[in-house]
Amino acid sequence: MSKQELVVLGQDEESGACCPDLATAPLDEDQAAELAKPFKALGDPVRLRLMSMIASRAGGEVCVCDLTPAFDLSQPTISHHLKLLRQAGLIDCERRGTWVYYWALPATLDRLAAFLTTSRSAGATA
Repeated sequence: MSKQELVVLGQDEESGACCPDLATAPLDEDQAAELAKPFKALGDPVRLRLMSMIASRAGGEVCVCDLTPAFDLSQPTISHHLKLLRQAGLIDCERRGTWVYYWALPATLDRLAAFLTTSRSAGATA
């Protein structure tokens, strides 16, 4: 298991100042490195589908037992993909008995969306 520390986006007071949108200002090196983590995690089709299934679930959470059958992959492979989504700060989970339940972390998704959103005036001048 990795001993690398995970920094969850959107968990500090400076998070609003961290990542301007595309039309506001270019990212500096540190901002780009932090935003690259969740975007890289979402760059895989399986992880993107898992994220979509988790984020769109009624009630806000989903059991891993409901995720695994949707893929033609082994359970350890699905667990690996879920682990990468967790390390990127996109989802979190809780073990309940023998099952693990996952839910999306809206603050991280909101930061990614805010970064990709451009203002109307910037779009009009392009």
